[in-house]
Amino acid sequence: MPSPSKPALRDLTQGPIAPTLLVFALPILAGNVLQSLNGSVNAVWVGGHLGEAALTATANANNVLFALVGAMFGISMATNILVAQAMGAHNIAQAKRVLGSSATFFGLISLVLALLGWPLSHSLMRWMDTPEASLPLAEAYLQVIFLAIPLLFMFSFVTAVLRGAGDTKTPFWFLLLVVLLDIALNPLLIFGWGPVPAFGVQGSAMATLVANGLSFAALLAWLRLRRHPLWIGRRQLGLFKPDPAIVRTLVVKGLPMGVQLVMISMAMIAMISMVNAYGVLTASAYSAALQLWTYVQMPAMAIGAACSSMAAQNVGAGLWKRVDATARAGMLANIVMTGSLIALIVLLDRWVLGWFLPTGSASLAVARHLNHIAIGSFLFFGVTFVLSGVVRATGAVLVPMVILGIAMWGIRVPAAKWLQPALGVDAIWWSFPISSAASVLMILAYYRWGSWRSARMLPQAPQDPVATPAEVAGQPPTPVCSVGAEAGYSAPTHADPVPDVRPSR
Repeated sequence: MPSPSKPALRDLTQGPIAPTLLVFALPILAGNVLQSLNGSVNAVWVGGHLGEAALTATANANNVLFALVGAMFGISMATNILVAQAMGAHNIAQAKRVLGSSATFFGLISLVLALLGWPLSHSLMRWMDTPEASLPLAEAYLQVIFLAIPLLFMFSFVTAVLRGAGDTKTPFWFLLLVVLLDIALNPLLIFGWGPVPAFGVQGSAMATLVANGLSFAALLAWLRLRRHPLWIGRRQLGLFKPDPAIVRTLVVKGLPMGVQLVMISMAMIAMISMVNAYGVLTASAYSAALQLWTYVQMPAMAIGAACSSMAAQNVGAGLWKRVDATARAGMLANIVMTGSLIALIVLLDRWVLGWFLPTGSASLAVARHLNHIAIGSFLFFGVTFVLSGVVRATGAVLVPMVILGIAMWGIRVPAAKWLQPALGVDAIWWSFPISSAASVLMILAYYRWGSWRSARMLPQAPQDPVATPAEVAGQPPTPVCSVGAEAGYSAPTHADPVPDVRPSR
């Protein structure tokens, strides 16, 4: 892990665009790969040893988890943007206000979801038309996942805040801890050993719960030990009292961003429900392809997340040329990285898809066929993800939501359903590239001609009634400033007011 004496904050308003973006994105990419590797290893244990029914069960249950993650994603993303804008304006006091209000709001919602989800697990799996052979396994798995949701969500929330502050290294190290624990605990809890009983597919979910709980506690303890600039100490506990302006922004701006992932996950649920109608053979082939596609998305998600944080810091600093340069660099990086990965996976898909299916499974041929049709759509996904992240960094959240809604529910799901009489199950696979191409054309048009640059997250930054003059001017008090300087995050040398984030018209 990094040294506890130096917070790894990065000022994204300075330095060359492309190298700064790539260096900032690399820990995010490594973390995404770790998460995918973790899911894939779990799928190998479940699918390779417990069979197709168990793999289908976890795939169905994880679609519900992704839907819930999407619901909370908007709040954490809104917090990320607000923190990044505050850091770009060198206003750490404002960043801590955002963090405190958001943590309370985020934590309460995650607890409510967990309490409601446990008794609804069976109904959710029924609603998704989970195959009968997989239904009891999916319900047992999902119930434990609901218990883990507060820990999963709070861990993701804190790492999102750290990325907004310019720190991607700390989230990586603690995500590595999650993955190592999860990988080690999966076979132990699935198959049992010594005094530990065998929990079967439910043990995989239990491993997720324990790994995230231990790592989240370790992350909080380590941030306290290193005296991170955004750590809220005992004398600042009042910051956890929700600020109405910040909470309103989290809802108004965060909800549309959360709805986007919810629409994606609900569309995926609709897709897997259609796939389930073709039986376990096709469903397990699709589940195996989904495992592979998580890797294809990794470069796009890492570069897109880095672009969002980088653009938000530059919006906070009023550096609009750097915002546009960030978008261009992100798109180019995605095309190169995602395109190369797609080509490699197509060449090796017989081998890698076989990891997630029992030896000699007839599902392998189906998985290869659908993969050849659908995998190219992730090249379009990468460009869309970058541009959506950049425009959201200003607070423009409604149009990206509408674009995604049209792509998912106006194009993908209808195409998958209505083309089946002509194409059979292939209609489901072809709906991916059709809808992805449409979404990238729409977001390109909005980026070029839309009014996203005039959007704002907060109508007016809330002022601390006892703030020092330096805080009002956007410069933190001396003790905090010295910590930031040690981290390599330099405060401005002037005392100008925080710049208006809107470009001149």
